[in-house]
Amino acid sequence: MYKIKDLYDLEKTIAAPLFDGKDYPWEVLDGIKEYILELGPTLPTDEFDNPAEGVWVAKDATVFDSAYLGSPCIIDHGAEIRQCAFIRGSAIVGKGTVVGNSTELKNVILFDSVQVPHYNYVGDSVLGYKSHMGAGSITSNVKSDKTLVVVKNGSEQVETGRKKVGAMLGDFVEVGCNSVLNPGTVIGRNSNVYPLSSVRGVVPANSIYKNKEEIVIKQLESKHV
Repeated sequence: MYKIKDLYDLEKTIAAPLFDGKDYPWEVLDGIKEYILELGPTLPTDEFDNPAEGVWVAKDATVFDSAYLGSPCIIDHGAEIRQCAFIRGSAIVGKGTVVGNSTELKNVILFDSVQVPHYNYVGDSVLGYKSHMGAGSITSNVKSDKTLVVVKNGSEQVETGRKKVGAMLGDFVEVGCNSVLNPGTVIGRNSNVYPLSSVRGVVPANSIYKNKEEIVIKQLESKHV
């Protein structure tokens, strides 16, 4: 339930080739920077501007003057980068995605139509198609003891080999306001997280996370398949 094939529709991102040959989504994190620097110069100049070294922005994207676009990054078609957004670099922002006021991105892939619209921090993470993070919700990407991140699914543990791993959100995930997604969190497709949650480990697809003791499967069949 935490493999790439279980979480993402790879037709919904310009970064699809980066996932080739990999099983787990956190395996792409080391390659984001290099992928952007390779892909950027090949993007059609009639569709993308290159306003700074290592930065490519679709001509139909909206970028507010107060936003910061750090190299390297790609802002795909129809994306909106709002006031005071801080893109530190190594970020792929998908088609129609919203990066909101005072939101910070670092070493991330945001699939198409993602929304991180208000005061979010997203680092070392992959957010699937049409996933949404409520106001103030963040990904925590480093453990307090600075040891390597392990993805935990009940008694099963998967070593990532990385000190920095944020959250892997499947397609159509909804994260409630002011929630913290702890290092190595994986949330399955179509799942919802209650506001003010502190989430750790794997949340199954098609479920509702109320707290760590109460994760319930949705009763109605999901419309997203």
